[in-house]
Amino acid sequence: MKQPTSNLPLRLRKKHGSGERRDVSSADGERLVHAQSFGYGLFAGLIAIVVFSVLWVALSSLTNRVFPWMTVLLGAMLGFAVRQAGRGVDWRFPVLAAALAVLGALLANIIVAASYTAETFDTGTLQILRAVTSMTWPVFFDEVLTAADVFYALLAAGLAAFNRQLTRSQYYALRLWRAKSDGHH
Repeated sequence: MKQPTSNLPLRLRKKHGSGERRDVSSADGERLVHAQSFGYGLFAGLIAIVVFSVLWVALSSLTNRVFPWMTVLLGAMLGFAVRQAGRGVDWRFPVLAAALAVLGALLANIIVAASYTAETFDTGTLQILRAVTSMTWPVFFDEVLTAADVFYALLAAGLAAFNRQLTRSQYYALRLWRAKSDGHH
């Protein structure tokens, strides 16, 4: 007769579940898909870019240094914001987060450069941004934006693109729903 594993003295205690599948159905997967909101994900991402830009300008002003690696933090912020607000389970949400990370890195670099220029001329950042002309952009891309900025922006995009992490039961429910919806076509 087989002994129950709970009575064996050298057996490690299980810290995870029993291994049995949870009681989920394709309806649970359908609810996950219908809970997605691309608009909420986009809105949360734009808010994250604004908040990050303000924090980066404040930190740069306090330390009198620009930290180009800060855009990697932007990627983490964006990935989290888009995942939480958008509740995305398909390919659109990682692509949105990655695109917003590249856009946000560029915008944040522009704002930080404008802030430094404003300090130099003893004026406001918004006044500098309003005074930008078509002649300003070549100078910005030649003298301010570096290869390191591009590298960190791409790293931020990769970090932001990590998709929402589902629990095992959520993933199983999503697989059931996809199998059911693929069977109808």
